[in-house]
Amino acid sequence: MTHTAPLTLPRPVPAASPQRSSATSGLVIAVVSALAFSVSGPVAKPLLEQGWSLAAVLFIRMGVAGLVLAPALVRTMRRHRGFLRTHWLSLTAFGLIPVAGCQLFYFSAMQRMPVAVALLIQYLAPVMLVLFVWFRTRRTPSKAVLAGSVVAIGGLVLVVDVTSASADALGVFFALLAAVCVCFYFVLSEKTGPDLPPLALASGGLLVGAATIGALALVGILPFTAPAITVDIVGMTLPALGALTLVGLCTAVGYAFGVMAVPRIGSRVASFVGLSEVLFALMFAWILLAETPAPVQFAGGALILVGVILVRLDARLADEVSAPVEPLPGEVGPGIR
Repeated sequence: MTHTAPLTLPRPVPAASPQRSSATSGLVIAVVSALAFSVSGPVAKPLLEQGWSLAAVLFIRMGVAGLVLAPALVRTMRRHRGFLRTHWLSLTAFGLIPVAGCQLFYFSAMQRMPVAVALLIQYLAPVMLVLFVWFRTRRTPSKAVLAGSVVAIGGLVLVVDVTSASADALGVFFALLAAVCVCFYFVLSEKTGPDLPPLALASGGLLVGAATIGALALVGILPFTAPAITVDIVGMTLPALGALTLVGLCTAVGYAFGVMAVPRIGSRVASFVGLSEVLFALMFAWILLAETPAPVQFAGGALILVGVILVRLDARLADEVSAPVEPLPGEVGPGIR
């Protein structure tokens, strides 16, 4: 009598899970956000060099961006009658800390130290988030996250070229405050959801930030000057308000895409992807201002990319480990006896 082996059905190949699809779209959205943010510096720089005050630039930049996104805020307020009463604290915190606070502290640091050093310190935010989670959860980050942090910051050092720069103690303090504000941006963005839509948070925060800058200028704490000048951008001559409108539109895209990306990929991964803003800023400075990057900066950009991949790899492995396994028909599910 012969025995036949039991028929074994091939296990179907699992389709891409909605979670993984959402993470992929989140990465793309985060990169677009960094790209949009990177336009602001090269476009606004000529305005600051020709007499525009920082308060004037920031007020118009935030105001235009907030108004562009305002329909989302109005729609949310109509849909949820008690929206402002419920979420006024989140909107105010977002406007005061990640929007107005980050800009003011960063530019205050720039006035006391080279731009490269201020930029480097501000972009320590991803490492600060890793350390914060480590302290809060008492769980040591994985080797991939630690290696990615070291490699990404090493690449950032090469990109901003701080080898011959000097620092000022108060300037370092302001730059660290700017980095903390960046951390708040990612943490607050992660809290968005059906009751607090990302675009409503971005619009409300930008309008609060613009109102804050306007109030500080109105009482004389911040100087406000806006001379009638023109700037040249890629062969085009634009009035100052036209250039700032472009900056405002890019800022709206940056904040809108940024707050939509963070809930999809998490604050840690999003903060590392945000380092690509430095690379895009170099690219636009090259195109718009003819500031050619040095070879070492290209090498630094490659290191930043490697660091982001390492951090993202850890997040993907964590998702796969935590994902539930669905049994095939006729199989006993995990934990069932």
